[in-house]
Amino acid sequence: MAQPYQHYIDGEWVDGDGSETFESENPATGETLGEFRQGTPEDVDRAADAADAAFEEWRELSRIQRAEYLWDVYHELRDRTDELGEIVTKECGKEISEGKADVVEAAHMVEWAAGDARHPKGDIVPSEIPSKDAYMRRKPRGVTGCITPWNFPVAIPYWHMAIALVEGNTVVFKPAEQTPWCAQIIAEMFDDAGIPDGVFNMVQGFGDAGNAIVENDDVDTVIFTGSAEVGHHIQEKLGGVAGKRAACEMGGKNGIVVTEEADLDVAVHSAVMSSFKTTGQRCVSSERLIVHTDVYDEFKERFVEVAESVAVGDPLDEDTFMGPLIEEEHREKVTRNNEAAREEGVNVLVDRTELDDEEIPDGHEDGYWVGPFVYEADAHADLTCTHEEVFGPHVALMEYDGDIEEAVEIQNDTDYGLAGAIISEDYRQINYYRDRAELGLAYGNLPCIGAEVQLPFGGVKKSGNGYPSAREAIEAVTDRTAWTLNNSKEIEMAQGLSADIKTKDD
Repeated sequence: MAQPYQHYIDGEWVDGDGSETFESENPATGETLGEFRQGTPEDVDRAADAADAAFEEWRELSRIQRAEYLWDVYHELRDRTDELGEIVTKECGKEISEGKADVVEAAHMVEWAAGDARHPKGDIVPSEIPSKDAYMRRKPRGVTGCITPWNFPVAIPYWHMAIALVEGNTVVFKPAEQTPWCAQIIAEMFDDAGIPDGVFNMVQGFGDAGNAIVENDDVDTVIFTGSAEVGHHIQEKLGGVAGKRAACEMGGKNGIVVTEEADLDVAVHSAVMSSFKTTGQRCVSSERLIVHTDVYDEFKERFVEVAESVAVGDPLDEDTFMGPLIEEEHREKVTRNNEAAREEGVNVLVDRTELDDEEIPDGHEDGYWVGPFVYEADAHADLTCTHEEVFGPHVALMEYDGDIEEAVEIQNDTDYGLAGAIISEDYRQINYYRDRAELGLAYGNLPCIGAEVQLPFGGVKKSGNGYPSAREAIEAVTDRTAWTLNNSKEIEMAQGLSADIKTKDD
């Protein structure tokens, strides 16, 4: 029998302190994919010790030297896209084009971070005094703890780690327990690249391992993507600790506004992509479609037709649009939310919560299958189903009859503020939405999914505290210093402040 996969700490593959293991499972078949060591808080402490010890030597390298290790990772991601994409699909259930896109997105993030190493950094700032130079300089913070989710098991770890490493930080990585195989491959890539011992460390495991990262004194920054409950717990724990920083992205109750000026082909296509890609299991998936009364009936008819027929099935089949949910516990949660919506009195239009037997592929009877659930709800009612994130193919159609101001008011009527989109041919409506929608990520005439790494990624309100992923991760993993350098032998002060030193004899 194959030995369980190990942790990666201080440049070595180690069993760790604990004797317990856990398994990775294919959510489409129930098949066991591998066995992994379950990390303990002591394993995390050892990894953090290694990262802390490696920090000074790593930061002494130039950004370009550090980026060379990332270029090796980039080329491996590119060379193995098809292979790794299939592994992503097997382990988290995303259909195969999404599995490959996950790997491509990771490559794009590494390419951005490594390429950015040769770009100018810092800001030259004018000084009031001709003999002074003023500028901004970034410095690495130290050890970065990265706690990542299962739905983008290759892309999001690199969103967190690539910039952190290039900027001179060291890393302790705790991947999602649902996708340890993908994390294992990430660790193998860093090992293949010959990254110095202790610079990158990985501990597999569950919430206690993640909590140990948060509580470890050597970890200076925690970057987290996941549920609002866990993210807010991290923020509360670290918010009052001097020198600590938490950067969290925590999901949303995302909406798409379809105005009376919308192109309905674009609207329906965008809504289907936003609601059902990844089986609704993206933090940016749309669960609210806010549609103007002038186009509501036609939009509803067309959207419902697609929802009733969208292909749910084997995620390795290129003809599949929706794969399974990630695990049985999550299927039960989505089912409960669908039932709760009924109990709140919504008008159900599509209910594929329980798929017909003939819809489930042969050999996949043990998968965690669910289809779209679509309903109509009062746009102004205080309903749990239209305000709380479900994280599944659970979609409310909400009709409005006013102007763009009303649509944006409905859009903003949630504690979350991650992503949203407006579908309209009227630039005035788009501009109003752009300025007033309370979002971190906004799209016009597009789905509200599909972020690119060269843009910031994150939310406002309950969805997060800034942009902890993609391009703006640099704000989480560096500190900025405002430098002023005097090039004269004399001291001259700004604002006309006298630099004369006067004594009692003057």
